[in-house]
Amino acid sequence: MKKNYAFLLLVWSCLMGFGQQKLDKDIAGIASKVIEWRRYFHEHPELSNREFKTSEKIAEHLKSLGMEVQTGIAKTGVVGLLKGKKEGKVIALRADIDALPVTERVDVPFKSEVRSEYLGNETGVMHACGHDTHIAIMMGVAEVLSKNNDFAGTIKFIFQPAEEGPPPGEEGGADLMIKEGVLKNPDVEAIFGLHISAMIDVGNISYKPGGTMAAAQEFEIKVQGKQSHGSAPWTGVDPIYVSAKIIDGLQSIISREMELTNEAAVITVGKITSGVRHNIIPETAEMLGTIRTLDYDMQKLLNRRMEEMVTTIAKAYKAEATINIAKGIPITYNDPDLTARTLPSLHKAAGEDHVILTKAVTGAEDFSFFQEKIPGFYFFLGGKPVDKAPTQHHTPDFYIDESGMILGVKAFTQIVFDYLGT
Repeated sequence: MKKNYAFLLLVWSCLMGFGQQKLDKDIAGIASKVIEWRRYFHEHPELSNREFKTSEKIAEHLKSLGMEVQTGIAKTGVVGLLKGKKEGKVIALRADIDALPVTERVDVPFKSEVRSEYLGNETGVMHACGHDTHIAIMMGVAEVLSKNNDFAGTIKFIFQPAEEGPPPGEEGGADLMIKEGVLKNPDVEAIFGLHISAMIDVGNISYKPGGTMAAAQEFEIKVQGKQSHGSAPWTGVDPIYVSAKIIDGLQSIISREMELTNEAAVITVGKITSGVRHNIIPETAEMLGTIRTLDYDMQKLLNRRMEEMVTTIAKAYKAEATINIAKGIPITYNDPDLTARTLPSLHKAAGEDHVILTKAVTGAEDFSFFQEKIPGFYFFLGGKPVDKAPTQHHTPDFYIDESGMILGVKAFTQIVFDYLGT
C-alpha cells in the first residue's frame, strides 16, 4: 500500500511539474504578442469614456479565446469570463484602458500622433500612465490561462474605462462598473490589479498592506467680500487677502493637527480666481484644490477642520466663505489578509529579493472603489530601464521598458493558480 501511494505521489508530482513547465513555456511564448499589443494601444490611444476601438480590440481577442464576453459596461468597458475545469471561487483581474490629454515627446516608432479635444481645447492623446501596458498584460494573461485552465473556479477579466476620470457631467470608471453589476453574476470574492511604474526598475514588484494609494477629494471654496477701489482697501473687504489667510490656515491643519507619523496627508490649492484689473478690489474669489489622505479617521478630521477653518477665518476678516468637499475617490486599501495570502505568489513570480515592501503614495486610483466592496490587492510592476533615469507619469516624456511586462503576466497567472487551486 505504501509503495502504491509513493508511486501515485511520484506520478502526481511529475504531472504537476509538466503542467508548470507548459505554463512557463506559454508565458514565455506570449511575450512578443504582449509587446505587439502594447504598441498598438500606445499608437492608438483614446480618452476616458471614448475608448471605442480599444474595447473593440479587447473584446475581439477575448472572444477568440472562447470566453463569454460582455461589452458596453460603464459605456466602453469589457468583461470576459473564463471558467476553470472545476467549480470553485470567483476572482477578478482588472486592467484600466484609457489614455490622457498629453502630447507625446518620446521618439519611438509607435509614438502617438493622435489629436483630440479635451475641455474645449485641442490636445494630443497619449498613454502617459501605462494603461496600454495594463491592457496588453491582461490580454496575455487571458490567453495563457485559456490554454491552462486547470484551476478550480472562474476568472472575471475586467477591462475598465475612465480610470483617469470621466469627462465633466458624465459618469464612468470603476464606480459606474460596480453600479452596473460587474462584481455580480457570478459574485466576485476578491480582485487583483497592478500598475506599471516608471520609477521602479524592471524585474521588481512593490507592494504595501493597508493604505497604499491615497483617497482623493476635490474641494471648492467661495469667498464673498466687498468691492472697492484698489487705492482705498479700508472701504471694502478684500476676498484675495482673505483667500491668502484661508490657504495659510489650511496648511496649518496638515502641519499642526495631522498625526503624520501615522500616515501622510496633503491639502493643495491648485487654482484661485478673482478680480478683473489691477486697481479694483474684487467682490469674490474662488479656489479649487485637492485633499489626499491614507487613513479614514484622518480624512474625517481633516474635512471637519477645513469646514470650520474656512468659515471662521473669513468671518474674522469681515468676509463670508463656503466650502464644498466632494466624496471623491476612496483609499486604495490592500486587505491585510489578502496581501499576506498573495505575497508568496509574487515571490514565486519575481523572486523574493525582487518583491519590495514600499511606502504609500499620495496619488489616487479608482481601483479603490472595487476594494470598498470586496477584498482587493493592488501592486506595482517595475517598468523603468535599469540603465536610465526614471520618467514621471502623466508627462509627455513618460517611458516604459516593455521587457518588464512579462513579469506582470507571470505574477497574475501565479496569483490565479495559488488562489483558486487545481
